[in-house]
Amino acid sequence: MASEWYQVAYKGGGPVKVKGFPRPLYPPDASKHGKKASVDGPDIKALKRALCRGGRWGDWNPDAWDEAFSNAFSHGKGTGNVKDSGIAGFQRQMDIDDTGWWGKSSFTTLTYCLISDPNSPHVGQPLLDGPCVQLLNQAFDKFGGKEPAPSGGGTIRKAALDLAVTQIGVKESPANSNQCKYTSWYGMTGPWCAMFVTWCFLTNTTGKSPSFVKGSKYAYVPYVVADARSGKNRLMTTDDPQPGDLVCYDWGYDGTYDHIGIFEKWTSGTSFNAIEGNTSTSNNSNGGQVMRRTRNRSAQATTFVVVKEP
Repeated sequence: MASEWYQVAYKGGGPVKVKGFPRPLYPPDASKHGKKASVDGPDIKALKRALCRGGRWGDWNPDAWDEAFSNAFSHGKGTGNVKDSGIAGFQRQMDIDDTGWWGKSSFTTLTYCLISDPNSPHVGQPLLDGPCVQLLNQAFDKFGGKEPAPSGGGTIRKAALDLAVTQIGVKESPANSNQCKYTSWYGMTGPWCAMFVTWCFLTNTTGKSPSFVKGSKYAYVPYVVADARSGKNRLMTTDDPQPGDLVCYDWGYDGTYDHIGIFEKWTSGTSFNAIEGNTSTSNNSNGGQVMRRTRNRSAQATTFVVVKEP
């Protein structure tokens, strides 16, 4: 009886040429073995696209491929379906130890693999197509073969972000009063998105940022942007925000910034998540609660701000 395509190794071709091996990849549960989970990156999105082309990761839906190396993508979803088997399924097919961790051996093997499913419209083509190569090259430029030092790990900005996440769901009371724990702590009643940020940078468990002063800096978002653009008070603007950096919004493109949050991560393309105080889905700048908001940097004037460490 003939074997199914997924029961034998992918046929070989190529290899597909890329700049190099971007980096090893580890899922969150690798921490049990002393490994640090990999930060998000375009190489992970490339692998999801390639394995989808090869029949090992879901149905064709490019919008669903994020840049996170999840446990499910690493080890498979456990459904028994070939298309849910992820990295470990690919490794088993190619007779590689199926840890689900991604190393140079798995990467090199992938560059030779051709689509074997006879029902695929792309049968005989490389698993790595043009968009995959572009993403891998971006990742190589970014990582250069090794996992970066954790962004903000052990830093005040990372601690501020972690604290902000714990506040999701906190609301002012009564509604539309601007009365909440952050304004009470700051000593001023008024729109409190910047006061929330100040609170996070001064009351976290790691340390106090010298850029912020309780009751003085900052309660007014335009001051944050102005100081960052001038390089004052240990603030500076950036086009490459990291978790724990600030994000400021000018909804009307009128030059006056209206709102601020703490950048969490990119989600796809120009979209990102931020933890913001005094917001809601009906009022971006005065909504009265702490929320995780998904924003697009192109939907308004957007300025990212680095808060330098002491």
